[in-house]
Amino acid sequence: MQLKGKQKRYLRAQAHDMRPLFQVGKEGLSANWLAQIEDAIEKRELFKVNILQNALVEDEEVIAFIEENTDIQVVQKIGHVLVLFKQANKKDNRSYSLEVAKL
Repeated sequence: MQLKGKQKRYLRAQAHDMRPLFQVGKEGLSANWLAQIEDAIEKRELFKVNILQNALVEDEEVIAFIEENTDIQVVQKIGHVLVLFKQANKKDNRSYSLEVAKL
């Protein structure tokens, strides 16, 4: 699902008050971390990831790692915080994607 400008703007507004759910630290990126991200995004559809200052990877590396290995989209990057979105496979877990589809 390729997001349009209005859809991204809606998702950014919804994520504004959220606190980061995951962090990337000195351990860096791993398959286990990515599996946890995929499990969480299936249930929530939208959340934030914080890249800590002591992380051994750059922000762009994290974005590339997520987008290359999953269907998750990075909606926004502000400083060291990423906003991630993916439509849930289960219809029961869809909340944001229903609103995004209307836009």
